[in-house]
Amino acid sequence: MTEPAEQQSYSNLTIAIAGAGRMGRSMAIAFCLAGIKSNLIDLKARSGDDQQATRQQALDEIHSTLVTLATLGMVKPDQVDYVFAKVSYYHSAEVAEAFKDCSIVLEGVPETLEAKTAAFKTICQHAPHDAIIASTTSTILSNDLQILVTNPQRFLNAHWLNPAYLVPLVELSPASRTAPETTARLKHLLEAMGKVPVVCKASPGYIVPRMQMLAMNEAARMVEEGVASVEDIDKASKYGFGFRFAILGMLEFIDWGGGDILYHAGNYMTGATGEQRYAAPEIINQNMQQNRIGLRTGQGFLDYENMDLEAYKQKKLAAFVAMLNHLDVMPGQVGDEKD
Repeated sequence: MTEPAEQQSYSNLTIAIAGAGRMGRSMAIAFCLAGIKSNLIDLKARSGDDQQATRQQALDEIHSTLVTLATLGMVKPDQVDYVFAKVSYYHSAEVAEAFKDCSIVLEGVPETLEAKTAAFKTICQHAPHDAIIASTTSTILSNDLQILVTNPQRFLNAHWLNPAYLVPLVELSPASRTAPETTARLKHLLEAMGKVPVVCKASPGYIVPRMQMLAMNEAARMVEEGVASVEDIDKASKYGFGFRFAILGMLEFIDWGGGDILYHAGNYMTGATGEQRYAAPEIINQNMQQNRIGLRTGQGFLDYENMDLEAYKQKKLAAFVAMLNHLDVMPGQVGDEKD
């Protein structure tokens, strides 16, 4: 492996992004915004005209996105071209040059094992032997991809959420043979970029896709059942569901309201609908038995016993008020009616 992340100069780092589609372009923007050089590599063999057209399309999209971000204050307008210059584009015949000096390679080709297999073969042929290799798959387990990589201790999955240059979260999923320092180095880099990496084991759906899949399916079912209009379901998700979970984590929210509420609500919904998907998992039942209700008992999914609860609540309420301002839905006083 190369030098530890805490000693590494990120300004001299070059990232290889294998795959020049939507996710590849989005990650390239994220890196150039952080001042890190990236080589965006189109692995698909193309004819000369198609090759040039694809290159121009990718670079035009990246540049136009940076211009838009400049209007939103994410980059200074006079710095757009400087930031854009951090991205270099390579086509399939230039892979040897594109990979040779890269210490981290991110694979972002289509979500098929055939495409992944071909991509990792090319990467392992041309990238340095000690370069970290990370897939960005949202569906395939890291354990199933690690076998495609030589020197497998350098491999893990790094699932970015679109658009990668805006969404802070990156889900890191080490495989069974991933070296701890591999995860630590990539996590440190992401944190230095201002990202928020989390680590999860190789599990279908990782964290966010697994949670949001259930929520999205339930929203679609409510449309199907005629529970509410599409517009009102979306309002409910933005101003209720999303509003709260932008401030409180999902498990933190259970503790905030009380795990007993979830326990009883789950029992009611299971009985009322006849659907087992609403039943509480065993950990909720165990928490009830152990009186791990949340804030009220000092223990829940989190430990509150040595916490200044008033300061904690004040901080969260301040964040909720800031979110009201952001959404422009701050409650107003109802004036006295005039005769």
